[in-house]
Amino acid sequence: MSIGEALDGIKASEIRRMFDLAAKRKDSISLGIGEPDFPTPANIKEAAKRALDSDATHYAPNGGVRELREAIAEKSRRENGIDCAAENVLVTVGATEGILLALASIIGNGDEVLVPTPAFLNYCPCVSLSGGVPRELPCSEENDFHLSAEDVKRSITDRTKAIIIASPNNPTGATLSRDELEKIAQVAVKKGLKIITDEVYERFVYDGIKSSSAASFEWDNTITMNSFSKTYAMTGWRVGYVIAKDISRMLKLHMYLVSCVSTFSQYGALAAVRDGYTSVDRMISEYSKRRDLVYDRLSSMKHIRVEKPEGAFYFFPNVSGTGMSSKDFADRLFEETGVVVVNGSAFGECGDGYVRISYATSMERLREAMDRMEAFLDRI
Repeated sequence: MSIGEALDGIKASEIRRMFDLAAKRKDSISLGIGEPDFPTPANIKEAAKRALDSDATHYAPNGGVRELREAIAEKSRRENGIDCAAENVLVTVGATEGILLALASIIGNGDEVLVPTPAFLNYCPCVSLSGGVPRELPCSEENDFHLSAEDVKRSITDRTKAIIIASPNNPTGATLSRDELEKIAQVAVKKGLKIITDEVYERFVYDGIKSSSAASFEWDNTITMNSFSKTYAMTGWRVGYVIAKDISRMLKLHMYLVSCVSTFSQYGALAAVRDGYTSVDRMISEYSKRRDLVYDRLSSMKHIRVEKPEGAFYFFPNVSGTGMSSKDFADRLFEETGVVVVNGSAFGECGDGYVRISYATSMERLREAMDRMEAFLDRI
């Protein structure tokens, strides 16, 4: 299947649809976009300014600025237990490019990729654009949306070539323990699958929970993707990275797709890696408070059921008690209150009956949004 043919079967982003609707309404409160509301920390911006003043405005090496690749490798060894070097790191245009690079480098026409759902809505389209067939692997609310090794084992066919694992998960916040991840990896590797892990929310964990990296114990068969976007509030900078034992095929595709990532943006990312997590920790502390606020409010509302997420900055409440589909709920909530949430079915078929709520916005706006949502639920 060609890219053009694959595009014909891919729907436009539901998140962006709601984003565009919100932009047209002055009283809207968007809980739809997964974007930190904090500014990029000053030290990162200053580093990029210095790079601009030093004329770092020319092409960077295709794989990324050497110092940044070395710093990412050192961080990954120290914090994630991944035994990698700069040669194993590819700097990408956000983690979103990394998803496509990883998939296109390992699957062929008709190959299946397991996508545990609910899942970030880019995964399945990227599988299709790579010539593959996405196979949804539903995770249930009864199991806190955690993927199990048995679920994976039952879903593998002769055509399955890879599995995508996101922990912490977008949209559910589910965060796999190291033991859960090891068991899943064992099944995948035994069956000859490549493991693609999305770790962009690795710092967004709460209540003493820790995130783990599959590449720390399954180096040969894992492709790890990460990004500066969420952790450092750098969504507009478009800097991410991929780590793998062999990045050559991904590097070749990256070279012809984008050539390289913006040079001065990479120097901003270098400052982020080198300067530690002081600003990040302050942001995470604030996210934790917002999470508590939203959980307390949602828990007391009529017609919905909600669990406290373990990671990321989303809630995924069950709204089936309203008698509406998730799309009808999201559309009607916006029409009547101006509050934007995302239809859960955008994240997979099993997401119907749920909506995603982002708490990456101020406490004041969250309180107002919760007031409007509660009044809406009281009326139906």
